[in-house]
Amino acid sequence: MDRLDAPHRQFLRRRSLEFRFTQQQLRQLSDIAVDLVMWGERPLPEIWPEMDSAILDPKQRRQKLVQAVHQHWLRLKQGPKRYPPLSVTTGYDAQRIRRIETEKDKLALGPCPVASPRTRCCNLMTLDAVENCGFDCSYCSIQSFYHGDEVRFDSRFAEKLARLEIDPDRIYHIGTGQSSDSLMWGNQGGVLDALLDFAHRHPNVILELKSKSKNINHLLRADLPPNLLCTWSLNTPTLIAHEERLTASLEDRLKAARRLADRGALVGFHFHPMIHYADWRQDYGSLLQQLVREFSKDEVVLVSLGTLTYIKPVIKQLRARKAFRSKILQMPMVESDGKLSYPQAIKEEMFRFAYQSLQAWHDDVFFYLCMENQRLWQPVFGYEYPSNQAFEEEMKQAYFKKIFNKGKRNEQ
Repeated sequence: MDRLDAPHRQFLRRRSLEFRFTQQQLRQLSDIAVDLVMWGERPLPEIWPEMDSAILDPKQRRQKLVQAVHQHWLRLKQGPKRYPPLSVTTGYDAQRIRRIETEKDKLALGPCPVASPRTRCCNLMTLDAVENCGFDCSYCSIQSFYHGDEVRFDSRFAEKLARLEIDPDRIYHIGTGQSSDSLMWGNQGGVLDALLDFAHRHPNVILELKSKSKNINHLLRADLPPNLLCTWSLNTPTLIAHEERLTASLEDRLKAARRLADRGALVGFHFHPMIHYADWRQDYGSLLQQLVREFSKDEVVLVSLGTLTYIKPVIKQLRARKAFRSKILQMPMVESDGKLSYPQAIKEEMFRFAYQSLQAWHDDVFFYLCMENQRLWQPVFGYEYPSNQAFEEEMKQAYFKKIFNKGKRNEQ
């Protein structure tokens, strides 16, 4: 009950004395009370059911009462959630981040941290240029991996990256947007200069920057290597306002992508996570139509689709946040490849809608599902890959074909 405010704690203590709840029942009621406040729904005291004590013994009353509260909570999770017209952000300190410069033992280059044998994976390699993120997306687990409010820069990152040995006969796909946002820090610590130099020196490396930022000033002034992919994670204005706090607006992200595409950079878009809510079809449909209007298929290298997946410790951490207002956990959850996520039917519906909405790009843009089971590929795309290696090779070939074609157009 420590996660609740004083009025809620007092209410539950009184009810606990009255009904003699078990520890398990009290914990369940506390979790529900936290969720109702977090979701912006009517609080527990307002939805507390009345029980006729004349026809039920004490044990039956407890069971019926907890069951009624749980059913109310379950209906809210299972039904389509509705966001209010204004952001639910309250009690958040935008200045919480502290920049820390450290010296790491070695370069943080390795396999994608969320790769799993249970999902179809592209075998992306991740390069942690910065650890932790200054944005506050409600669904993100980055901050659970690192150092609270500290954002850490490796003081010798450029030196270590310059010494990294790369096999010239191998094709690499390396991304920098997994442990932090690739662009929000600009060129602090010389990070972008080091990455651009690395890509220039190794044309067999596909270097992907992934961002929710509009901070492209340094890239607009820099000499961009042809093997650089500048990608943005996109969502609807409703979800950006409520669940992607402190990030750039949708319009600012698209303007940033447009400006870099005008400079000749290849761009890409990640719809990850797609989130199911009452107006999802209308809002995502409008966004997808805007993409087709504003970008040509020759400029776009990739579109990825994915959705919310959780491990139980992250759910516990979200519930423990003080003054946290979000509907992100107000969703039906089922076991999915060792994690908790939407039922497959909801995933199929959202992914197929997004893919079909971008039909004009099907022959020229590489589409894929991120962190999803291979059983979803056939119903969404009409094809699937037999292995992670086959998926990885097809992706790399598609990206290099796009890079080559862009180079030919620039020569004309």
